Amino acid sequence: MDPASRSAGARGGPRDRPSLRERAADLTELMDDPQCDPVALDRTYARFGLVNRLVSGWRGVYRTRIRPLARHVRSSTGSPLSILDIGFGGGDLPLALAHWARKDGIDLTITGIDPDERAFAFASRRRVPPGVAFRREGSADLVSRGERYDLVISNHVLHHLDSSALDNVLHDSAVLARHLVIHNDIERGRIAYAGYQVGITPIAPGSFLRTDGLRSIRRSYTAPELARVVPTGWRVEQHAPFRVLAVFDAHPTEATPSSPGRTPA
Repeated sequence: MDPASRSAGARGGPRDRPSLRERAADLTELMDDPQCDPVALDRTYARFGLVNRLVSGWRGVYRTRIRPLARHVRSSTGSPLSILDIGFGGGDLPLALAHWARKDGIDLTITGIDPDERAFAFASRRRVPPGVAFRREGSADLVSRGERYDLVISNHVLHHLDSSALDNVLHDSAVLARHLVIHNDIERGRIAYAGYQVGITPIAPGSFLRTDGLRSIRRSYTAPELARVVPTGWRVEQHAPFRVLAVFDAHPTEATPSSPGRTPA
């Protein structure tokens, strides 16, 4: 194993118990360093799919929100649901959504955007099914061209952003969405932190998964914290253990219901 990978796996050991009372907003993740080890970065991207299947809760979001919205859009317009994924990282979420929709006989078009050339290079090497495309762009580029999508999503993006970038992404998302925006992220908590420390160990070696995952938890919002910073018209929901959603109904329909137990913005 190379030194960078050993370092990535060694930090944040089981005896490390940082305070989680407040966001560690100044903490930097290893993969956000442009000079980070490219081999370890690619290993991290490659394993995102497994991590997300275990912890992100997107399967439930797909069943309760995306699938009903896709059926609504098809019945009302005759067109497939168009989805924009902001900050696709390794590209696993668009591929997972396409797979689930195909099994259900639902047509989707999914565009993933990410300004990071390393993420784009990795995703471009993946086998991509029809209807899925990856582009190296930011959300502001799409807004400037007047693009629109039925649904705008992101996964594990919000906690990476400083306050200005967060405001910009939320603004752009609302402008780009015809119907719904769902930003899915980690909710900071001691149980989440301790569980991740243990659970990630078997698949972390040679990657940034352990160090960056623990730093992600420390950088993440609690639901009340996120509710205080999202704009008027947004709501914050806890949809799964240690998961939080920032949701915006751009054009509310019967297919985009509010969920119980939400934390209003």
